[in-house]
Amino acid sequence: MEAINIRRFGMAFGFTSALLYLGCAFVMWTVGKEASILFFNSLMHGIDVTSIIRTDMPWWEMAMGLVEIFILGWLTGASIASIYNFGFGKPKG
Repeated sequence: MEAINIRRFGMAFGFTSALLYLGCAFVMWTVGKEASILFFNSLMHGIDVTSIIRTDMPWWEMAMGLVEIFILGWLTGASIASIYNFGFGKPKG
């Protein structure tokens, strides 16, 4: 086994998180509030999200959320790769 490249894995995780965020925004934009509530209630195993669904979010706030989720995803991916590499250790041989 080889070590994981921390930057590349962080970028992959960050982009994946950003795509999921955009997918969430797309669902809310296209189906409306009631269908969004139904969709996310079923996705969250029945947790009622009615009180936290906002459909009047300004574009700049969505863009800021996209940047933030990318950064959190990158940090998560980099942490996973670092922990994996630390546990993997150096090859014996």
